Amino acid sequence: MTRKLPFATLIELAQSRTDTATRLLGQLQNAHNSAAEKLELLLQYRQEYLDQLEIQMRDGLVSSQLHNFQHFIGTLDNAIEQQRALTQQADTRLAHGRGDWQDNKRRLNSFDTLAERVNQQNMMALSKREQRDSDEHTSRQFYQRTHLLVG
Repeated sequence: MTRKLPFATLIELAQSRTDTATRLLGQLQNAHNSAAEKLELLLQYRQEYLDQLEIQMRDGLVSSQLHNFQHFIGTLDNAIEQQRALTQQADTRLAHGRGDWQDNKRRLNSFDTLAERVNQQNMMALSKREQRDSDEHTSRQFYQRTHLLVG
């Protein structure tokens, strides 16, 4: 019984840590997806704005409007660069979270494997004990029968 208790405790602790790492990984994945979606939206918005600028330049555009377009595109470019940095940070955090989850999962699997081996060893020892007890019982019965027949 003393062997099972430490393994059960280790397994429960490893399972808890794996569950926590799984939840964190989900949050990191959501944050990554959100950052990537925002970046994609900014890039699409920039392209749409450039398409509008091209159309308006063909139709004729006063210099103040061109200046406003250029200023706004510059602002968009800054926002895009900031969002790229946030997306890269989210990528890095996600990679670390994935590594942490894998480490925790590996540890849990190791404890499960060790516990299973101990369980199998205990079952084999029990089976051997039962076989020995059965053999001793049969031997005693044989001995008693042979001595009753002789005596």
